[in-house]
Amino acid sequence: MMDKLAIKVVALALVLMVVIGFGEAQTICNMPVAGLYACRPSVTPSNPTPPTAQCCMALSHADLHCFCAYRNSGALSSLGIDPNLAMQLPKMCKLPNSPNC
Repeated sequence: MMDKLAIKVVALALVLMVVIGFGEAQTICNMPVAGLYACRPSVTPSNPTPPTAQCCMALSHADLHCFCAYRNSGALSSLGIDPNLAMQLPKMCKLPNSPNC
């Protein structure tokens, strides 16, 4: 019961950070919100697109190991993001030292 509540709280916090901080210098795992939006088409199920240069640039500055913590949390899925697609982005962007999480 607490795990589900914690997942909902994390998901809500992420959504609020995106909505409130869109025009500001907010980041998630050291990745600006604009970078998250740039990567969204590549991590959305059914018809994911290859990551754009803007997405890869933002991802290159992100704390990739930090994103590993979100993989199984349910927060990504609640935002319409496929965690498996998200974890493939560093390799698709040819980033060195991509985490294996």
